[in-house]
Amino acid sequence: MTNSCFYNLKVKFLFINLISILYLVVMKNFLFVLVVFLQSCQTVSNKIDETTSKEEAKLNNFLSKSEQNLKIEMGNPDKIKLKSGSNNRLYIYYSKKLSIRCERIFEINQSQVVIGFSSKNCF
Repeated sequence: MTNSCFYNLKVKFLFINLISILYLVVMKNFLFVLVVFLQSCQTVSNKIDETTSKEEAKLNNFLSKSEQNLKIEMGNPDKIKLKSGSNNRLYIYYSKKLSIRCERIFEINQSQVVIGFSSKNCF
């Protein structure tokens, strides 16, 4: 074998080592970014759960309260509907936060007492 043959082998070896190192660096960075991304998703999920719990606790306070108490706290409803199949009324409140439309619906029975609620997109 000649010197040029050894030189070519050294260059190939160095090139393979360089590619291996670059691969490891890229994979390490990729794994770091992946872990950060997954952790931020969990943080967002936890925040949504926490906000939903607060919303539900707030609305639970209206259960078994009078229609008048609801109106004092929430104001007049944006819409009133009759619930199909019963004489109960649905008080519907709309609000908007960060361009997201929130809808809260309270069910009022014939005795004018809040007996149920639902909430969509409220935080």
